[in-house]
Amino acid sequence: MKLIFAGTPEFAVPALAALIEAGHDIALVLTQPDRPAGRGMKPKASPVKQLALQHGLVVFQPETLKDEATQARIAAVQADVMVVAAYGLIIPPQVLVMPRHGCLNIHASLLPRWRGAAPIQRALLAGDTQTGITIMQVVPALDAGDMLKQAVVPITDDDTAQRLHDTLAVLGGKLMVETLAELDHLRAEPQDETKVTYAPKLHKAEAPLDWSRSAVELSRQVRAFNPFPVAQAVLHGEPCRIWFARALPRAGGRPGEVVSIDRGIWVACGEGILSIEELQRPGGRRLGWKEFLAGNPVRPGDRFEVGPSTGAT
Repeated sequence: MKLIFAGTPEFAVPALAALIEAGHDIALVLTQPDRPAGRGMKPKASPVKQLALQHGLVVFQPETLKDEATQARIAAVQADVMVVAAYGLIIPPQVLVMPRHGCLNIHASLLPRWRGAAPIQRALLAGDTQTGITIMQVVPALDAGDMLKQAVVPITDDDTAQRLHDTLAVLGGKLMVETLAELDHLRAEPQDETKVTYAPKLHKAEAPLDWSRSAVELSRQVRAFNPFPVAQAVLHGEPCRIWFARALPRAGGRPGEVVSIDRGIWVACGEGILSIEELQRPGGRRLGWKEFLAGNPVRPGDRFEVGPSTGAT
């Protein structure tokens, strides 16, 4: 098919790669303008732009899709489909109807559950046992379009938001290729509006760990906030970032108290024990718990306090 691809971050890269590999004609790649990044804050091309240029594709980076000149350029492509994957700009109704088969989005949840900006993280926080990819038609309402295809991925106690992100990104590309191959035979299914849940954007203010909560809840929080905004606590008066932890069905100690350092840094919670396995002190590297203890002595009886709020965004 003749496609327009609209995407920006790493999540969208496997989808573009899969469409190229499948032999589709990617007539235009839409991605957000280069943004300042790194220590020097120099403009940096999006991951999608970098891949597109490697393959000699035409890249278009408008600030908005609402102006007439931009819309005229998109219409001139006469695309069969616009494939959307974490593009990040609002697609106006006029643009949605330009491709012959409309616009199809790769969404990282099993819709209608978790519409919105952070479906992977909110699924982890909620303790969902599965997530997946939904290929859906793009409509003006947020993630409300009819569904064409879904694929399920189980959520395990080892999964972080980063790990699920990477798995779902690859699955999204594979499922979109399958959807385009079967498009003439697929029946779009409306979402059940009675089962809709929303996944609002993550905020740094959500990062502090409240040790009065259960270990299960805190483990979900740690894993959901890896790699952003990263769960926070205070150890020996200094902020500490906690990258990975498991919940243990054990009892002992006051919430926040270190009860053992034999098989992890075990911290008592309101219910159960949180076994911290990867953490980071200010200015330091992410370390496994044994490496961390080698340079940062922690003993049973020490306490992790509630982490400081790091801002509202």
